[in-house]
Amino acid sequence: MWDPGKYLDYADLRARPFHDLVSRIAAPSPRRVVDLGCGPGNLTVTLRERWPSAALECSDSSPEMVAAARERGLDAAVLDVRDWTPAPDTDVVVSNAVLQWVPDHGTLLRRWAASLPAGAYLAVQVPGNFNAPSHVLTRELAASPAWAARLAEVVLREDDAVSTPQEYANLLTDAGCTVDAWETTYVQPLRGPSPVLEWITGTALRPIRAALSDVEWERFRTSLGPRLDAAYPPRPDGVTWFEFRRVFFVAQVSA
Repeated sequence: MWDPGKYLDYADLRARPFHDLVSRIAAPSPRRVVDLGCGPGNLTVTLRERWPSAALECSDSSPEMVAAARERGLDAAVLDVRDWTPAPDTDVVVSNAVLQWVPDHGTLLRRWAASLPAGAYLAVQVPGNFNAPSHVLTRELAASPAWAARLAEVVLREDDAVSTPQEYANLLTDAGCTVDAWETTYVQPLRGPSPVLEWITGTALRPIRAALSDVEWERFRTSLGPRLDAAYPPRPDGVTWFEFRRVFFVAQVSA
C-alpha cells in the first residue's frame, strides 16, 4: 500500500525531478499526454496546465494513489504499468519514479518505443541512489539476525534496479529514438527529527512496512533511525543535507 499523505511529505523536493524532466519535452501541441504512475496527481495536473488541449490519461498501480488523484479531478485508472499499451494518438508519455520498481523494464521501454507514433516523446526519471547510505543501511538492518528471518521474503532494490544514463541512451537509440539522457544529484535540505527516515518511509521502506505488524514496524524504525541520523548528521542550524541521485532520459521516436 502507498500512503498518499506520507508521499506528499517534502512534496516540493519530490517534485523537482519531475519538472526538470518535463521541461526537456519539446512537444508543442500533443494530442494525448500520458502519466504512468501518476501517484496522488499533484504533478499530473501540471501536465494538464501545460497542454490544455491534449487528452490527459493517467494511471497508477496503487488504488490509494488513484483515489487521491481522482479527488484532484483527474480521470485516473488503477493499472499496472506493465499492462499499459499506448493509444494511436499518444504523443507524450511521462513516467516519473516508477520503473525502478519494475524488473527488466528495458524490455518495456523497447516495446513502448516500437508502439508509439513517430515524433512521440517518452520521458522517464528513476532514482539512482540505491548505493546511498539510506538504502545500504536499510538493507543491512533487514539482513541482520534480528530481522533476517522475518524479512526473508522482502525484496529490497539494489543498484542494478536502474541503468546508467548511457545505458538508457543506447537502449532507446537502438530502438529507433533520438535520446537526451542525463543524471542529477540533488542536495536536498531536510529538517525535523530523523528526516531521512521520514523521507524513505514514504517510498523505499514501503515493502518492509507491508511485511511487518504495527509493533514490528515501530521496532524496525526505532533501530534504523539512529543509524540514518549518524550517516546524515544535521548542521547546527538544523538542516540535514540529503544527496539524491536521479537518472533521466527523454527519447523521441524517429519518423
